[in-house]
Amino acid sequence: MIPSSYPPKDEIARLTARMLLEIEAVHFNAEKPFTLASGLPSPTYIDCRKLISFPRIRSTLMDFLAVTVLREAGFEAFDNIAGGETAGIPFAALMAERMALPMTYVRKKPKGYGRGARIEGAMSDGQRVLLVEDLTTDGGSKLSFVDAIRDTGATCAHTAVIFYYGIFPETVKTLGDHGVALHYLCTWADVLAEARAQGSFAPATLDAVEEFLTDPRAWQAARG
Repeated sequence: MIPSSYPPKDEIARLTARMLLEIEAVHFNAEKPFTLASGLPSPTYIDCRKLISFPRIRSTLMDFLAVTVLREAGFEAFDNIAGGETAGIPFAALMAERMALPMTYVRKKPKGYGRGARIEGAMSDGQRVLLVEDLTTDGGSKLSFVDAIRDTGATCAHTAVIFYYGIFPETVKTLGDHGVALHYLCTWADVLAEARAQGSFAPATLDAVEEFLTDPRAWQAARG
């Protein structure tokens, strides 16, 4: 049920990147950039939600994520696994199953009827909660979920994601200043390296993506 022996972190990162490329969850387009949730342009886009449709890959990645959290946070560090609405919910359920823990989920905002709850499921005072989501960019969206968890009297000092952009230096500090440690499987650097190794995209496309990853703020500013 609980994985305990898996590859080292660098190999997990490479294999995760390979799986994301294999299911075409990775999209690169420098000529027609994607618009991120922040409204800013990006030549990169990743769709981790797609993972739920690939049983072998999702199972392997959830094993990887569980063992990463256990290695980095501890084997008895949590009492509850919470998914962030909506993308984090299926991954939280899969993680809770592996770690033999209760599962809950956190709404982005209170529902407008009934109890007006943000937390669904049973979360109690003093529980140590792991927040699970599909990915993180600059870490900002995690803070509201963490605050909602803490409002119940529970604690939340860790968040785990499959994919971490790894290109915005303020991310770890933003989370750290809020008392939250980040655990992840791979970053854009890992995906770019694996894409080059596999020849998954044209070299010119990968060069343009690398330019963005090296200085994303400058790349975005140059494109409005």
